[in-house]
Amino acid sequence: MTVPKTAVALVIAIGLTLSATGAAQAPSPRVTPAVTEGNFIVRNYTFRSGETMPEVRMHYRTLGTPRRNARGLVENAVLIGHGTGGTGAQFLGPTFAGELFGPGQPLDAAKFFIVLSDGVGHGGSSKPSDGLRMKFPHYGYLDMVDLDHRLLVDGLGVNHLRLVMGTSMGGMHTWLWGEQFPDFMDALMPLASVPGQISGRNRVWRRILIDAIKNDVAWQGGNYTAQPPSLRTAAQMLWLVSSNPVRRYQEAPTLADADRVMEAYIANYIKSNDANDVIYWFSASYDYDPAPGLEKIVAPLLAVNSADDLINPPEIGVLDKEIGRVKHGRMFMIPYSDKTAGHGTHTLAAVWKDQLVQLLKESAK
Repeated sequence: MTVPKTAVALVIAIGLTLSATGAAQAPSPRVTPAVTEGNFIVRNYTFRSGETMPEVRMHYRTLGTPRRNARGLVENAVLIGHGTGGTGAQFLGPTFAGELFGPGQPLDAAKFFIVLSDGVGHGGSSKPSDGLRMKFPHYGYLDMVDLDHRLLVDGLGVNHLRLVMGTSMGGMHTWLWGEQFPDFMDALMPLASVPGQISGRNRVWRRILIDAIKNDVAWQGGNYTAQPPSLRTAAQMLWLVSSNPVRRYQEAPTLADADRVMEAYIANYIKSNDANDVIYWFSASYDYDPAPGLEKIVAPLLAVNSADDLINPPEIGVLDKEIGRVKHGRMFMIPYSDKTAGHGTHTLAAVWKDQLVQLLKESAK
């Protein structure tokens, strides 16, 4: 069941949307092609945990029109996956849509059919804060990818993808797409991710965030009436890891500035998010481990990371070690500069869009 609604000539930034990096997209005067927004219902879904839901709502946004080739395959569809805690709306800002979706740009919406889904647990899709709270099924990344696949095939009639790409969590999903559905796409572009389990410091800061909420007496096992104070800790941790130290210093060069910037960020985060949803977001990566199946990926894959990413620092060597196992895989490490923003570089398309153009040329059939 698809219930679309079209926002004609939607302004690129449709609001102040937080992504996994915590970066807000500023309103833009530029106008994009029409954005269609709707829901698809997946019925009687069984999660890999064994838990079930009679209806899972998958919310989505699309730009452009699908085009089929002589064999009936959709040849111009692009799926873009968002980061932890984000939504598809985060890609409608000037730093992403403004660089990619316009006339003559790499993913010109007049030529491509762009799908921006809200992963389960996020945005307008089914999530704990809808009412089930901690009784919501415990989903993992494999469930999220499978539900996006059902949205595409059963909801939008997309039987093939020209490109799968994603940022942060969406980047991790991109690796899984290549393994779970190897013949479904022509190319893959994971951004700000590595093909290995969440481990080391990356796991620790996530555990700090989860444990802070669960050990807060005000959380009440998820049955709170007001957001628990520990949601502040989640916001602070995300602000800490989501950009590079230079940018953070430039934003807050004095003690007073740091307190002011942090309090503003915390206030917006608490207003925009729910503690139970946050727990689920950062727990969902429990089943993420593409390393054993990297040889299954057959589509050309370009992994793009940035040298100043605190979440996936190049020094850990995971991407360098594993990319050679991907048959048509290569990597590009964006060097640190005044144009990068740590982990948040994934949404600054101007920095890496030339790499996207090259991948599209390499994978053209």
